[in-house]
Formats: sequence, C-alpha cells, structure tokens
Amino acid sequence: MWLGPEEVLLAGALWVTERANPFFLLQRRRGHGKGGGLTGLLVGTLDVVLDSSARVAPYRILHQTQDSQVYWAVACGSSRKEITKHWEWLENNLLQTLSIFDNEEDITTFVKGKIHGIIAEENKNEQPQSEEDPGKFKEAELKMRKQFGMPEVEKLVNYYSCSYWKGRVPRQGWLYLTVNHLCFYSFLLGKEVTLVIQWVDVTQLEKNATLLFPECIKVNTRDNELYFSMFLNINETFKLMEQLANIAMRQLLDNESFLQDKSLPKPRKPLKNISALKRDLDARAKNECYRATFRLPKDECLDGHTDCTLWTPFNKMHIPGQMFVSNNYICFASKAEEACHLIIPLREVTIVEKADSSSVLPSPLSISTKSKMTFFFANLKDRDFLVQRISDFLQRTPSKKPCSSDREWKWNSADPACEGGCLNRGVLRPVLQEVPELPSSSPLAGSPTSALSSRPVNFSAGEVPTASQGLLKLFRRNSEELLGPKGAKEKMKEESWNIHFFEYGRGMCMYRTAKTRELVQKGIPENLRGELWLLFSGAWNEMVTHPGYYADLVEKSMGKYNLATEEIERDLHRSMPEHPAFQNELGIAALRRVLTAYAFRNPTIGYCQAMNIVTSVLLLYCNEEEAFWLLVALCERMLPDYYNTRVVGALVDQGIFEELTREYLPLLSEKMQDLGVISTISLSWFLTLFLSVMPFESAVVIVDCFFYEGIKFILQVSLAILDANVEKLLQCCDEGEAMTILGRYLDNVVNRQSISPPIPHLHALLTSGDEPPLEIDIFELIKTSYEKFSNLKADDIEQMRFKQRLKVIQSLEDTAKKSVVRAVSGDIGFSIEELEELYVVFKAKYLMSCYWGNNRAAAARRDQSLPYLEQYRIDMEQFKELFISLTPWSCGAHTPVLAGRLFRLLDENRDSLINFKEFVTGMSGMYHGDLTEKLKVLYKLHLPPALNPEETESALEATSYFTEDVTTEVSPFVSELDFCLHCESQETQEDKGRRNENGPEKEEKGTSPQDYRYYLRMWANEKESKKETIKDLPKMSQEQFIELCKTLYNMFSEDPVEQELYHAIATVASLLLRIGEVGKKFSNRPVRKSEDCKTNNTQDPVSEEESPTSEQSQNSAVEQHPQADREDKTCRDTQSEKTHQENQTQGDGSGEGQGSPLQLLSDDETKDDMSMSSYSMVSTGSLQCEDIADDTVLVGCEGSSSAARYGSTIDTDWSISFEQILASMLTETALVNYFEKKVNILQKIKDQKKVERQFSSSSDYELSSVSG
Repeated sequence: MWLGPEEVLLAGALWVTERANPFFLLQRRRGHGKGGGLTGLLVGTLDVVLDSSARVAPYRILHQTQDSQVYWAVACGSSRKEITKHWEWLENNLLQTLSIFDNEEDITTFVKGKIHGIIAEENKNEQPQSEEDPGKFKEAELKMRKQFGMPEVEKLVNYYSCSYWKGRVPRQGWLYLTVNHLCFYSFLLGKEVTLVIQWVDVTQLEKNATLLFPECIKVNTRDNELYFSMFLNINETFKLMEQLANIAMRQLLDNESFLQDKSLPKPRKPLKNISALKRDLDARAKNECYRATFRLPKDECLDGHTDCTLWTPFNKMHIPGQMFVSNNYICFASKAEEACHLIIPLREVTIVEKADSSSVLPSPLSISTKSKMTFFFANLKDRDFLVQRISDFLQRTPSKKPCSSDREWKWNSADPACEGGCLNRGVLRPVLQEVPELPSSSPLAGSPTSALSSRPVNFSAGEVPTASQGLLKLFRRNSEELLGPKGAKEKMKEESWNIHFFEYGRGMCMYRTAKTRELVQKGIPENLRGELWLLFSGAWNEMVTHPGYYADLVEKSMGKYNLATEEIERDLHRSMPEHPAFQNELGIAALRRVLTAYAFRNPTIGYCQAMNIVTSVLLLYCNEEEAFWLLVALCERMLPDYYNTRVVGALVDQGIFEELTREYLPLLSEKMQDLGVISTISLSWFLTLFLSVMPFESAVVIVDCFFYEGIKFILQVSLAILDANVEKLLQCCDEGEAMTILGRYLDNVVNRQSISPPIPHLHALLTSGDEPPLEIDIFELIKTSYEKFSNLKADDIEQMRFKQRLKVIQSLEDTAKKSVVRAVSGDIGFSIEELEELYVVFKAKYLMSCYWGNNRAAAARRDQSLPYLEQYRIDMEQFKELFISLTPWSCGAHTPVLAGRLFRLLDENRDSLINFKEFVTGMSGMYHGDLTEKLKVLYKLHLPPALNPEETESALEATSYFTEDVTTEVSPFVSELDFCLHCESQETQEDKGRRNENGPEKEEKGTSPQDYRYYLRMWANEKESKKETIKDLPKMSQEQFIELCKTLYNMFSEDPVEQELYHAIATVASLLLRIGEVGKKFSNRPVRKSEDCKTNNTQDPVSEEESPTSEQSQNSAVEQHPQADREDKTCRDTQSEKTHQENQTQGDGSGEGQGSPLQLLSDDETKDDMSMSSYSMVSTGSLQCEDIADDTVLVGCEGSSSAARYGSTIDTDWSISFEQILASMLTETALVNYFEKKVNILQKIKDQKKVERQFSSSSDYELSSVSG
C-alpha cells in the first residue's frame, strides 16, 4: 500500500535491493522469501520482538535522488505481487516526468505531493470511519489480519507484548485481543508459535502468580491450559480479557453480539495507540459500575467524573468524594465507604450556579431542586466546563410533565394529581417545611399508600381497581394489633424514619448514609415499605420517566395468549395462597396483569417460576404500576439472568455461595459438597428471596435489606444461616436430613415486631411435634450476618460473578451438547466422540456467521425457547463450507454443487435451514452403512428434491453455449415432470405447491391450500414410519443418470486408483445405458395411458426442440416423496415425445483437460455401435466437472450422434432403477472397494479446525520461510 513519505536514514540495513532506477528502489526484507540463513532468523526475531511493520510488509519502495543521502519510504507490500503493481505504476507514470526536473529538491517535493494525492484519493471514502484509530494501531490491526487470516469485520481491540509459556520455555511475542478471538504470535530464531482461541471457548480466566509462572494470566479452554506473563500492565490486559470473554458468554446466553457504540464523544486529547473499540469497552465498564452503584436505568451513560467535596448539613462537614455526571443524573459517592451517597435527577434540578470562591471553599457549585433542597459542591477542578456540561444536559432534559412541576417526590407534593399519568399514593406536605414532631394524624405518619388515587386507571372493566394502593391495605386483619405494643413499636419506627427524612431529605435526593442502612436493618414500617423499595431499587426513576407505559402494556396484552400466559395462569393460585389478598379475584387479577405485562415487555424472559411469588409480595405494599417497575428492576438489574429459562443468574450466584462457603466455613463446605445440599437450597433461597422458605413477615424484612444492599445481603444471610446450623449439619448422614434441619430452622425465624397476624407457612410440617421449636428473631439473624460477614464487597462479588458465569454457561453448553448427542446417537452411525466433535464444528460454524456475518439474521435464527437440538441451525452457504471440508466424496469444483443438493435433500421443512440432527444424518449417509446405503444417498442426490427442476429453463437456454464455464448440472426438464404431475390432480397440486415454495424467488410459504395438503401428507407419512426400501426409490431419467455419471467422474479424480475407477464406471455406465434402452421397449406399451395423461394436462409439454441438453446442476427445490405410485412412474417414463437422437453429447468446455477423454464405454463394449470411436482409458490428469468436452460421446445407440451435437435432446422414454444401478456396480471390484473404504471423520474434523477461519481479502500474504 502507499505510505505517507517517511524519511529512512539507513536504506541498506536489514534490506536487500531487488530493483532500482534513478529515482526509486524496490527492497525485500532479509530473511523473507528464499534463503536468508542466520541473518534471516535474526531479522525475523527482531521484527516480532520489536513489533516491526516489516514482519507484515516485507517489501518496500524507497525514493531517492542521486546526490542525496536521505531516502523516503513511499510504499510497502505484503507480497511481491502487491509491491510490483506499485513499482510498475511509478515506472509508467512518474519516471519520464521526473527526468524533466533539474533540481533534486523539486523532484522529491513532486514525488511526495503525488504520493499524498494518491493516498488521499484512496482514503476519501474510508476516512470518516477509521479516522479515530491512531496510525500505529491501524498498522497493528493490519498485521493481525494478515498473520491470523482474519476478515475485515474482525476488529482488533488492543495488543500487548508478553510471553507465552510453552512448557517451561517462555516465547516472547504479541498478544492480539479482538472482539471474538484471543491471538498470539511469536517468532524466535526460526521457532514460530501461532495461537488462535475463540472467546466462546474460554472456560476459565484467572490472574495469578506461582513459583513457576511469575504474575501471569491463565486462560483455560476445554482442551488446553495457557499461561501468558511479562505484561507491562497486567491489570489492564486482564480487565480487557474479562470484558471480551463476558461479551462472548452473553452471546452464548442470549444472542447479544457486540455492537460498537458509534456515539462515543471524541477524546479531548488525542490518545496514543488506543482504538475506538478500546475506548468503547472502557466506557461500557465505567457505565456498568456507575449504574450498579447508584441503581440507575440500563440506558444511562456516564459522561464523566471529577473529585470534589460535598457539604452535608446533617453533620456540618465537607465530605471528600467524586461527582459523576451523566445524561439524566448528577451523583456523588464519598471516598469513605457509606459515608454518603447522593442521586440528583436532572429532571428535578431548578438552579445550577457558581458561588464565590474562597480559600476555605474553592470553586463551589450550588445545585437546587424542586423540593427546595440545595446541594453545595466544592474543590471542583474544572468548574466552568462542568457547569457547561450540566447546562447542556439540562437543555436536553424533557420538558416538564403535567402535574410534576412542583414536586420532587410524588408524596412530597401538595398537588393531588398524578405525575405524568402515574397513580398517586396520597397527599403529603413538603418535608423540609415540617418539624420532626409529627402528630399521629399527620399524613407523613400515616401510610403514603392510604389515599386512593384521584384518577385511578381501571385496567379491567368490571373489577375494583387495585392500581391505586397496595393490597395489604384492603386486606388488613386483626387491627387490634395497631393499638397494642406492636403498634407502638411500629409508630416508633415511623417516627424514626420521619426524623431521618427531616435531617437527610426525602425522595430520590435523600442523603444515603450508614444511618440509612441502620434504619433499614431494623425493619421498614409497613406504611413506608413500598415508597422505600422504589427509592432504593431505582425503580422510581424508570417509572416517572415512562408515564403511561404500564397502562399501555396492559392494554396491549389483554386477550393475548402464548406460552408465558399459560404458565402464568397455571401459577396464579399458587402465589401466596395462604394470604387473604390472593384468595379472591381482586388480588389474582392484579397479579395476572403485572406478570402478563412484564412477559410482553421482555419476551426473552417471558415468565419464570418464582416470579409469581416475588410479585405477589410486591403487590401487597405497592400499587400495580409500582409493583411492575419493581419487578423490572429485580429481573433486569438487581438479579440479572435469574428468571430466564435456564436460571443462569441464580446458578452463577450459587457458585459464588459455594466459593464463599469454602472461604468462611471450610469444614462445613466439604460436608455440604459431599451431601450435594448447596445446589438444592441456594436456588430456592435466591430465586424467591427467602419468601418461599421463611415465614412471610420475616422474609419481607430480608426483602427490605435486599433492596438497599443488593445480592450481597442475600449471600451474607445465607452464610449466617449455615453458620448457625454448622454443628447439626456436620452430623448429617444424607441430603434429606440436612434439608430437614435447614427447613425447620427457617420455619422458626420469626418477626416479633410485625403488626400483621402470622400467616401459615408451608414448612410448618417439618417441625417436630414433641420438642418445642427454638424461635430465631429475624433482626438477630440480620445483625449476626452483618457482624460476621459484612466484609463482602460489591466489587468482589461482581468479579466472582464473572468467574462463575464462565463456568456456568460453559457447563450449560456442555450439557446441551450431551443432550443433543444423546438425542441423535440412536439413529446415526457415528460414535459419541465423533458426534461431540461434529457438534463443536457445527456450533462454531453457526457462531462464526453471527459475528462475521454482515447482518443479524444468523443470531435471529436462534430461539432460546426451542429444544437444544433446534437452537443452532445453519443455512446452505455454511453447510457447503462444512461439507467441502468433511465429505469423503470430494468432487473438486463439483463439490459445492453436491453440497447444495444434499442440503436440499436434508431440508425437509423447506425453511432453508438445517439443524444438527439433519446435518449428521447427511454426513452419516456418506460415512456409514454398506455399499447399498451409500449408493442410495448418492442416487437420491440426483433426483428431486435434491436435483432442482426449477432452473431447467435457464439450463436449456445454455445448451448451445457449452464452451462456457458452468459448474452446475441439468435436472429433469419441466415438460417431463409437469406432464407426469398432471396425470392426477392431487399429485399435480402437491408438486406444484412444492415448486412454488422452493423456486428461485423463494415465494412465501403457507399462502395456498396446496401447502397445507403437503404438510398434512408429510406428517401422515412420518406417522406411518415405514422403512424405505430400495424398491421405493423412483426410477432415474436419462438426464439424471448423466448427472450421476458426471458426479462419479469428478469424485474419482485424484484417487490413487483413478484409472481403475474410470474404467469401472465406463463399463458400468455402458451396461446401464443399454439396460435403459431395453427397458424402453417395455415402458412403451401403455401408450393409451400416456395419451390420457396428455389430455388431462393443463400445461403444454415442452417440445423436444425446446428441451435441449445442458450440463447445469440446479439448486433445488421440488419435493418428491420417495414412495411414488406405480402409475405415476409409468406416466413419467412414457409421457414426453420421443427424441430423434439417442446419442447424447455433453460438455462444459472450460478449456481445462481438453485432452482427457471422458468416454463412458470401453473398446469391447462399442463394437456393436455404428459410429463409436474407440474408447481409450482416461488419463491420470485431474478431472473436473468442467472437463467434459463438446465432442465427448456418452450414449451409444443406433445412428450417428456427432452431426447433431448441439441439437440432440434427452431420451425421455429411457429410465433406470436403483436396483439396476446397484447390481451393475457390484460387478466392479474397484467401485465396491471405493464406496466401502473407511474414512476417519475425526481426522477430517481436525484438519477442518486448522482452516476454519475465513481468510481476509489479503490472504495472499506470504509467510516468512526460513532455510539454510
């Protein structure tokens, strides 16, 4: 490629000049190409270690003038062909022009200007996309593509110098991290190491240090364990590897392939050697951390952060920390953990102003909100820029919604109307204007959910609306408790929270401190529970920014039925059946609406068991819309991947729980592993947040803490429960005993402060009758969990989640593989090991299309709800690639044609996709079975539907152009097939439907009655499950037989016994042709029936003049059942007009192998034919489908055929049966040996894996070879 002219001081160092003229030199890097010796080894090693571009571009062109000592590099090339093209252009276009100049400086200036102009012209279209990546990085990406054969769509993220430990010897080289692969290359003194690993194959990724390997990164796949060390920045490298592996796992889990964010803001300063992709991934990591820390919506993107201090009025201090600014929020996190967290939605901000600086308070910033709260930030480094960014975001913030302009939090407002169409909890006074001593009659002392909405939304006509309040208010029992000691305790809790609201603020802008956590641990009052759950989970933010969303979802989902709604209906009455709120239609209807709305919002999850239990509890304390948004927060942010079909998230956290048990309770961990208890208990604990295993009034306190702390709290409570029962569990003998101990313990966790009456719990049956149970106070259990296990950190848990996610998803993939292999192994001849290897190759081909395809069609084909066998499916192009590399029947250039036919034969449902079972069925037909079975497969490949009659017309048009290079072959022509199909109207409609269905235009299926009849007939045949015999196979026409012969000739080329096979097939073909001639005399008898067929035919048959022969093979599509009626076959054999010529000529005329005769008859077998020349044996040269010459005579009969070479037609009365072909084949030992020889598919798979990566357009790159 052309280079911007760069100065080169030592033109001869490490380079050899191959061509020269007065102005330019063409040079080759020493050690590249032939020769090189020790110098070449040293140069190659230096190029790799020093990351020299000469490794990827070993040719260059330099510009020089006679008197100058300075050279200018103007072009480089990866191959001699590329560099020669540039050299010739310079000689043809510049040499004469340069000789005119007198001044050497003018020559150099002219050359540099010309080269710059060429580069600008070449890059004018590409520049907008690639300008973000620095030049050095582009060079590395080019190097990666050429070294590892990656296509243009495979993007490099970053590359690092490191050592790969091969045995005990480190190999210094370069590690390239792309979106889908980890690649390593090293070249040291002739020893070359190349590694390519797909991220989807990585099972473990660890950063560790051992005596043997200093600080290193270990990468495990199913087959290998790799170690990389000596990184300059191992933490950055490992973090990036984690991200890329995580993206790959996400792809395996739910088809989310990587899409680069093109909207990233450009860096204020140019970043050296950092690609746009690397910046994108760094931004993603920061965004995820930011959203998780402050519980923000999934689409919130961090714009930037800066150090600052925040004035906290509750303790009169300036707390150091960081301010985070994003599109819709300003957040603050103190450096001291839990000293203070603050979230300010920009929708609530009224004033942002710069205050006067002072020595005590430099660069202060004041932010005021609608709730009359003011926040003071100071010590801001770039205050002006920050204010400008906030102002920009404020301008983009949506305009004020109706009813939301005068309040920060809906129950802080004096306006009873709803915010943005949402339902109101009640009318409350602004908090900051009130004193902490609130009388019991104060709205703040009461429930925020107590007042009915002023504008309730009636989602279900004829029912009492439940959208306005929590169900607990409608079904409260035993109100006497409110007047007793428990009621007093509840009032004290409410008072404590009211005081907290007064000091720290109420609503989204509340200062969240250690004091807040203490209050949560003591239990949230029932009247405030719904409010605080919405706050701490972040669900409130999503609710107010999506007004009316829930109502629209409910309306859209009304009356819709699918698998999710069926499961929901089944589980509705199992959701807290002991609670009175769900013993009547009011609660059941509300639960139905929320679950159905979520299933329609997120069809990927739809509905999962345990969601009903959690949602029913949410509905007790919140209205429907609030419960819906809490469920969204739970499923999509706080418990990611918990409620999908494979409960991956719960399995991941179960793995974390096992790891934590090993760390904190090592003795018990070993015992629990032996008993297999942890996997049983953790799923029920985590999925339902203890709601299904603990009394309701106690479990709801766990939910309080969970919404504040996240999964960290569930893990530490689980550890505390095991710790409390450690002695009993160590004495257990089996899993059942351990489960009983834990069940009894959980059933007796009580909440003595609850003002609600106890609800009967299912685990009460586990309590022993004689011994009074020992009650455990829920608040004591929570306190213990914080005392013993509070050192769990959210960041550590996220790190552990990544590690476990790799393990869990790869384990699920292995399970899927075993399940699929087990499902297909009974009917297939391959061994389990071979099937597993084939599955890996098949899945890899599918995934490759996902991330190297230009569209998402491949990913869209995978439906997670389908059985494992149906999840991965490939199309014809992917099948052809696999077929070419794995088939034992290699046919040279004819192989893709054969692959297309086999694909159509396997694609029974005509959706242009085949699953793994169909794939291995096709492969097994070629690898296993006796000669009969293999010939049967080959025979079917030359009949419809494998042979496509839809393209016959175009094939017939090409008859007179046999000199063209065509790689396809002819199929039964239309007149013959149509004439037969119209003999019986039902058969006509059936096959016509198939032709329409599979034609070149791919007409849409299911639009005509014929399609339905076809499917009904197909299902009926499947139910009969009658085993196909060779007598069921339809007869083969002359044209189809010629195609079979062509395939066999191509198949035998380059075989060690090629000559014997050609002689054998010539003998067999000659015999079969004569058998067909004899058969014509018998098939001509029922002429009357043939005439009847003609009269019933609604289409005019194609006349013989319109039906000349062509050698094009068709990409198929007409379905034809293997079992055909006798009458139908007779009709097909007799229906068309007889041909004038019975000698068939054939040829493709590619020009190759013109001297290779392809005659099908031997000398002895042509003595009775009038115009047959002597048939010599085929030469040993390579024989391709295109090698059939114009003058090749394939059919020997009476009369001369040479004069009618282009005018001859197929003899439509001629036919041959499979039994006749089989019997003829059995007479030739060479053919029998060829089809019965064993081929090792595992070796084929091994070879295929070496070349499974597609090569980019620059694949002509010549790898350095070292000799001498």
